[in-house]
Amino acid sequence: MGIMHTAQLDETDRKILRLLQQNARTTNTEIARQLGMVPSAILERVRKLETRGILTGYEARLDAKALGYGLVAFISARVSERADATTLEQKLAKIPEVQEVHCVAGEDCYLLKVRVTDVDALRLLLQEKLPTDMIVSTKTTIVLGTAKETGRVPVPEPDRVSQVPVRR
Repeated sequence: MGIMHTAQLDETDRKILRLLQQNARTTNTEIARQLGMVPSAILERVRKLETRGILTGYEARLDAKALGYGLVAFISARVSERADATTLEQKLAKIPEVQEVHCVAGEDCYLLKVRVTDVDALRLLLQEKLPTDMIVSTKTTIVLGTAKETGRVPVPEPDRVSQVPVRR
């Protein structure tokens, strides 16, 4: 991950981050217009935010249900004491239906967020796609409805800026 240092975000950086989180396709020209700046200055700031590891990428958000992936589940997994964590995490990350892999404290070792087409696909995932040689047991919770789901991160206010760690 690299050495961490404290980020210095000014109000313009925070505005740029908020605008790009709302719509990653917002052009530098549009951001510049909204902030009363020139596009080249916005481009320079965006590049610096990328270099500092604050702005890590751009992606399109797809409607999973429209694509047939209407079932969301969380799987708590207990792992064998002999299992190599790095190998397990790599295997889990390669499974397309697994959207998130979290190493957690508590009784279980990992919490996975998965998105599949239906319960048959969930059963197949549990029985055939998860590395069962490394996983001792699982507990699955099926999501019945979602009130909020986002990948957005709150952009810190000025009094919290000094607390933002950044990769170098």
